[in-house]
Amino acid sequence: MARRERTAALREKLAYEAARIMVEQGLTDFERARRKAAERTGIRDRRNWPSNEAVQEAVLTQRRLFFGNSHAVEGQALRRHALSAMQLFADFSPRLVGTALAGTGDLQAGVELFLFAERPEDVIFTLIERKIPWQEGERSCRYPRGQRASHPSFRFLAGDVPVTLVVLPTDHLRHPPLDPVTDRPQRGASMAEVEQMLAEADADYRFEIGR
Repeated sequence: MARRERTAALREKLAYEAARIMVEQGLTDFERARRKAAERTGIRDRRNWPSNEAVQEAVLTQRRLFFGNSHAVEGQALRRHALSAMQLFADFSPRLVGTALAGTGDLQAGVELFLFAERPEDVIFTLIERKIPWQEGERSCRYPRGQRASHPSFRFLAGDVPVTLVVLPTDHLRHPPLDPVTDRPQRGASMAEVEQMLAEADADYRFEIGR
């Protein structure tokens, strides 16, 4: 086997194993999953390690393979929860990010939204007005040129589904943090885009039922 083909085969094997670990153990840390997979497979040369995107694609494949239609149904339910939360915080230009957007999440992992506000207190006032109990925290985000910044976050439960709000300055709507998976700007999905995703998935489901 040529060296390039061998490297591709090793990366595919490690991506599959890392994805299996993430699905089985509920991990969200790609690097940790890769390290565990490397220990299991003996693939210790990092030149043969897959990218975050390759592992994420393997997670999607495994969820579709092992959970079938239930994965699609859960993904739809998760995005409906996301849309409801986005509507509550519509004044802050909410963007859906994370595993709920990527399709690799589940109801236990919950929903993550970016909100854009002049002051974090404005989001707190909305939580108070809505009588939503929350837990306050911080989220460390990466930016271009090696920059990193911490932003306030607020976590609450919508029924049994955890929702995390990460509050960014308003100018970050055009200059968002880097996506931890792709290293590209994490622009997320707007309410209109989430609504479109839900409508398209519903249409696909009706088509499959009608076949």
